[in-house]
Formats: sequence, C-alpha cells, structure tokens
Amino acid sequence: MNNKEYENIIAFHPGFYIEEIIEELGMSQEEFAKRLDVSAKTISKLVNALIPLSDDLADRISVMLGISAETFINLQKTYDLKVLEIERAEKLKEQRDIIKNIDYTYFVNHKILPPAKNVVEKIQRLCSFLIVSDLSVLKKPDLVASFRTTVQTVTEKNIINANVWLQTAFNFGVKKDVKSFNEKKLRDAIPRIRKMTLMPPEKFLPELEKIFCECGVAFVLLPSLKNCGVNGAVKWCDEKVILAINDRTMYADIFWFSLFHEIGHILQKKKTKVIISDKTLSQTSEDLEKEADQFARDVLLPQDEYEAFLNCGPHGFTYDRICFYARKMEIHPGIIIGRLQHDGYIPFSRFTNRRVKYQIIM
Repeated sequence: MNNKEYENIIAFHPGFYIEEIIEELGMSQEEFAKRLDVSAKTISKLVNALIPLSDDLADRISVMLGISAETFINLQKTYDLKVLEIERAEKLKEQRDIIKNIDYTYFVNHKILPPAKNVVEKIQRLCSFLIVSDLSVLKKPDLVASFRTTVQTVTEKNIINANVWLQTAFNFGVKKDVKSFNEKKLRDAIPRIRKMTLMPPEKFLPELEKIFCECGVAFVLLPSLKNCGVNGAVKWCDEKVILAINDRTMYADIFWFSLFHEIGHILQKKKTKVIISDKTLSQTSEDLEKEADQFARDVLLPQDEYEAFLNCGPHGFTYDRICFYARKMEIHPGIIIGRLQHDGYIPFSRFTNRRVKYQIIM
C-alpha cells in the first residue's frame, strides 16, 4: 500500500505516482527499471512504499521523462510532511486522555498560560511550556526527578501532575536572577528567617525573597496543583539553587517546616539530585530525608527548649502556656501546636483553630 490515511489526512507516497506513470507508459516494472538503469527490486520497493524516493532516483526519472527533478523530490517532501502530520494527529489523540489528568484552569487562573480554545491548543501550549514533545512523556517517573513507583498509593495521575508542578516551578526558578550560591550567607540568615514565623505573609515574603536572592537561592512559592502530591523540591542550576514549595496544606506551621526542610536539603549540597519532599513520591535516600527533617525540627524548636516545654506535662498543654513558650522561643504558637499534634501529644482536633493558614496568590 503506497498511501497512508488517518481521519481526513492522506499521505501519498511517491511510489503511488511512479506506479501510475509506469502504467501510463504501458511498461512493466522490470522494463521501467532497466531504462532507469536500476534493479527491478528497487522499483518494486519504491512502488510499494518500502523505500523513499532518493534524489538520485528522482534525477534519473527526471531525465528519462523530461520532467524537473524538483517535481519528484517535492513528492517525497510532501509525503514526509503528511506522514508527520498523521503521526502528530495520532499523538494528539493519545494526549487527549493524558490531558484529562491535568487541571489546565490552574495555569489560566494563575496567569501562567492563556485560555485555550480547544483541547489541541491546550496540549500544544502545555507541551511548549513544560518543554516536552508529547504529554505522554510526563508519565515517566524520572522525567524531572525520580519517583518511588512501588508505592501503591502513587498513581500515574500523581506522577504526571508531580512532573507538571515541578517543571512549572523550575521554569520560574530558572528565570530568577540571583547571586551565586553562598552557603555561609544562607546559614547566617537562618535565625532571621526563623523570626519571620511571627510575621504575616505580606511582610515576610518580600524579605524572604531578598535574603534568598543574596544567598544564591531562587525561591519559588507556587500554588499547589491538584493530584500533585509534592510539598517542595530543591534543584541545583549552574551557580544557583532552586528552592520550590507550595501551599498544599496551607497551615503556617507546615509551610515553615517545609521551608526549613528544603533549606536542609540545600545544605546537603547534593548537586546532581533533584530532591522532592514527599514521602510517597521521593526517591531521595531515607537518610537525607531524616537529616532534613531533623534540621527543620531543630531550627524551629530546639530540642532542649521543646523538652523543657514537654516536661510541664499534659496538664500544661494549654493555649496560654503554649503562647508563653512561643514568646520565649520567639516562634509562632501555631508551630508548637503543629509539633505537639504531629508528635501525638495532643489530638489534631485540639487548637486547630489556632493554627494560622496561608494562601499563595500569584
């Protein structure tokens, strides 16, 4: 068969036209081959679309028939372009199922991408923005970073959206103009950053951005994407490092823990790894995760002061006493509440209304 069809697209191989010419000349393929001074097998393969029409063969036919070589060369080019169009259309059909897993309104609502007229336009815009040739690439667990796919709770949808969120975050991070990474400056800034837990987001975010910029950290605070499952990530990029976190849980104590957890990963300086903070998705070594967790805990609530608070006993876990210790430790009381809930000293239902929530508005 020397033509390909898909829906309303038809690609005619040059062999289709050569076969018609041979018939019009009243020749057999063998005779036509002899007159061209090529093998009968070559013409048979050409007519059956098993080989492309080479420039040499096009030139021979041109001379024999008195038709310009460009005419035959263009037949091959037209065929190749039509085949490419068919392949693209087939891929688009496959991608229609993939894009159902991605919330395109996320990109529109946050003014990352403009509204799309149709599904095809959505696919094309996402491919370009996410720097992929096909949305099916997003199903690869190791595309942007490695995922632990053996965990049953991790679905293909999670992997797709994790890759989408990570690439979106890194796109923003790459564009940020920051100084070269300076470990000393970052370590020295940690006490200042810790004190920001007492500030509202509109006050601490600009200051935090400036500090990170001076330290060589491209800080990206991006709203969470549905079905993403990622809290934050760290990626080294030339002389800077990208630190990305989102508002997946919105609680301030988790925001600050996540932030210092990622700072902990930066200080590990694993420059060849993309480190993701999510226990079900990350393939970061358990030791690195534990180390980053411990770093965040120690920065927010130094162990000796936390233990001193715990020694007051369950009867001392009143909101007034939490506030007293929070003032003493120069930390937001919600962070102590979150730690007590996480460590099982109080139920998650207790003092939940005292935990501040943040929301990222781009």
